Amino acid sequence: MINIVKGIIVNIQLLLLKMITTETKIITDSWISLTWDEFSQLWDDSIYKKAKFYYYNQKVRIEMTPLGNDHASDHSIINHAIYLYAAIKNIPFNGLDACSYRKVGVKEAQPDLSFYIGDNVDVVPYGTGVIDLTIYPSPNLVIEVANTSLADDKGEKRLLYEDCGVEEYWIVDVKNVNIIAFKIEDKGSKRITQSLVLPGLEINSLVQALQKSRETNHSEVSRWLLQQFQSN
Repeated sequence: MINIVKGIIVNIQLLLLKMITTETKIITDSWISLTWDEFSQLWDDSIYKKAKFYYYNQKVRIEMTPLGNDHASDHSIINHAIYLYAAIKNIPFNGLDACSYRKVGVKEAQPDLSFYIGDNVDVVPYGTGVIDLTIYPSPNLVIEVANTSLADDKGEKRLLYEDCGVEEYWIVDVKNVNIIAFKIEDKGSKRITQSLVLPGLEINSLVQALQKSRETNHSEVSRWLLQQFQSN
């Protein structure tokens, strides 16, 4: 009888949680206190099918996938620029788009872009789903494209990535056409102007590419990037 009552209480709690998360908007774009078990109940909710999840310090943040041109355009340019640079400079890497990184019960991150570089390039085998951070290392480079989430990307998410142990964290500031890049070491971060995981890559050259994308098409931007990278 006791187990039946406990089961009923748990089901009621889950029902209430679902009502809260589906009938209010406060659950999105804000850090909300939830246990890991409560957080895990959201993964299969159809409302959040296209959302990104973050979990840190027993709080969850859910971001609905941006659908706007500006976010998508900057995402595309930065991703392409990194692929182009790595190919020209013969830097081994694997890029992941909106991949999930998880340490069960502790943290979860779903950055816009992430990259395994150098010795880590093949560390995660093909066919892997959510990347378990108790089995695999964190990516070398993580990038968030911030159109409406800049304050959080500079704040709580930066602490999350520091704790994850990524080597570099970049924030693409869409509205101000800028990139804020950090080197992460000993769970702390420091601003950089040149990438260390992609040696020789000047952050300012990527900023200039974003600026040019406001004035011309991506093909022209790509040609400009190619000239910059080859000349260096």
